Amino acid sequence: MIFALVVLALAALPLVMTLLNVRLITTPPLPTTRPAVAILIPARNEERAIGRCVEAALANVQADIEVIVLDDASTDRTSEVVRAIALRDSRLTLAQAPPLPPGWNGKQHACSVLASLTDKPFLLFLDADVVLQPEAAARLASAKGVDLVSGVPRQEMGGALERMVVPIINALLLGYLPVGMMRRSRQVGLAAGCGQMMMVRAEAYHRTGGHAGIRRSLHDGLKLPRLFRAAGLRTDLVNGAALATCRMYQSPAALWTGFLKNATEGMAKPIALPIWTVLLFGGHVLPWLLLAVDLVSGVSWPVTGVTALACVLPLVARTIQSRVAGEPLSTVPLHPLGILVTLAIQWTALARRRFGRPTEWRGRAYLAEN
Repeated sequence: MIFALVVLALAALPLVMTLLNVRLITTPPLPTTRPAVAILIPARNEERAIGRCVEAALANVQADIEVIVLDDASTDRTSEVVRAIALRDSRLTLAQAPPLPPGWNGKQHACSVLASLTDKPFLLFLDADVVLQPEAAARLASAKGVDLVSGVPRQEMGGALERMVVPIINALLLGYLPVGMMRRSRQVGLAAGCGQMMMVRAEAYHRTGGHAGIRRSLHDGLKLPRLFRAAGLRTDLVNGAALATCRMYQSPAALWTGFLKNATEGMAKPIALPIWTVLLFGGHVLPWLLLAVDLVSGVSWPVTGVTALACVLPLVARTIQSRVAGEPLSTVPLHPLGILVTLAIQWTALARRRFGRPTEWRGRAYLAEN
């Protein structure tokens, strides 16, 4: 019975945290003034997505908008698509990335170059597969006393693997990040963000060194907020579901590689990953295994009841998270499988890091930072 109660506690944790966090992670209001925002989009072989991304960025209202796309040595029609839109809208600029210097990650270099091409007081770094809502830039610029703010866009998902794994992003943020503590403290360890859509104050960005300060990183969503917090600046996380949409990956292979890319700079560390495995496997997967054993072996009802409750609580948390994040409720039953795949990715990343295996991304090979 004691073991069943421990498992129940692990299962209850993400539900308790979710109930606390959904009241705190909200969509920011419109500002009372009209902010000047540069929307900065690094693009490498983004022919499929870049047109929709740029058109939505230019459609933003309630803000003085400038859009700059940096074509990072694309071999497809990325530049042609952007150039055609620029002929119709003078607020759009297409720039070509200089050669990638040694020791730089491609995205960090592209973002650093983009930041040097504007004098706007707010910089909105946007992945090329993100489609903004019309008020998104203005709302992100409205955060008071915050130097960096980001949010997870509403994720569009296709195949079964996407529907298992992509929702884990919000499951981790809403279910395990103490948002209230994050806002009261400037501790580096409480930094959190989403590199798909990240707004910074230009003055703070240049003071910290910006992406040049994380030039080797593969995970700007985590490392840039940490850089800001290390400089004594404030970062925040908002609900991005009403601000933008994003289709992260178009195939299972791309999903696996994409999550693998970020893993070793996140939870896939020798000390952290075993702890995360206890929290995630113990709270989301183990209850189902124990329930099956209880039912087969005829364990007494009190124990079986506790185990059954431990199965239900994480699904309740995921249902709440799905509603807040705008994710399909059909992804909720896949949640335990999503946790298993996520842990498999994390342990694979740790093993690859241990044996010095580089990560391939966008035709380039990188070794993740510690």
